[in-house]
Amino acid sequence: MSTITITASLVNELRNLTGAGLMDCKKALTESNGDVQAAVDYLRKKGAKVAEKRAGRDSLEGCIVALTTADGTRGVVSYLSCETDFVAKNEDFRGLAEAIAKAALEADAKTLDEVLALPMDGTTIKGKVEEKVSAIGELIAVSAYETLAGENIVAYNHAGNKIGVLVSLSNAKSDANAVAGKDVAMQVAAMNPLAVDASGVSQEVIDREVAIAKEKAAASGKPENILQKIAESAAQSYLKENTLNTQPFVKDGSKTVAQHLGEVEKGLAVKAFKRVALGLK
Repeated sequence: MSTITITASLVNELRNLTGAGLMDCKKALTESNGDVQAAVDYLRKKGAKVAEKRAGRDSLEGCIVALTTADGTRGVVSYLSCETDFVAKNEDFRGLAEAIAKAALEADAKTLDEVLALPMDGTTIKGKVEEKVSAIGELIAVSAYETLAGENIVAYNHAGNKIGVLVSLSNAKSDANAVAGKDVAMQVAAMNPLAVDASGVSQEVIDREVAIAKEKAAASGKPENILQKIAESAAQSYLKENTLNTQPFVKDGSKTVAQHLGEVEKGLAVKAFKRVALGLK
């Protein structure tokens, strides 16, 4: 039998199709030499019947929960996804989403695989989710999991638990910067910045923006000798608009996020953030 590389995208495709766990999908694809349909059959033989019946459907709804430890030194964001808004609003479903996030935070789980392996009600979180699939008849999965650690982590859950955000601040925890941190987390939820500052944006993204701006400038008849300068200026504007520190602060557009934080406390700044929103595959 020939062999192929089992890529993360192939594993994700099978996971979206069946609702099975990451390791189960990887094993099924390995056993099936990368053939997705054969892997579905392999999983069915191992008991993934209900999830397989949901093949071709998307789990774009759900409940996202962001939590931090009491001392604010660690935080997690967990996304329990489902197919319909009806299920997403179900009290039991939301309770499971919260229980998963709490268990992950308590155990200091670093990865999604670690979360799925955690014990819950006589089984594992993976097993508990599979029970919910069988009971509800929808494709349900822990679709995303992020962590953040530091001296001062703030969590924010957007209305309806459709977006979860963690923000890491530079200064020691205080009442004033807790409020500021929540405001910044709300900004991250609303504006979806690419990074804290330009240094966190990949060169690939910058090059793409330069190329787009250069093509637009050329199409508008700008002279060849100034196209590069125009393109680089446009890319800088793009970075200013799409990185957190230089975005206008949502509660006071006369100053940037970085300026606002500096006014709250000397030296206060965002070190990192994590954002999870509905719709992830």
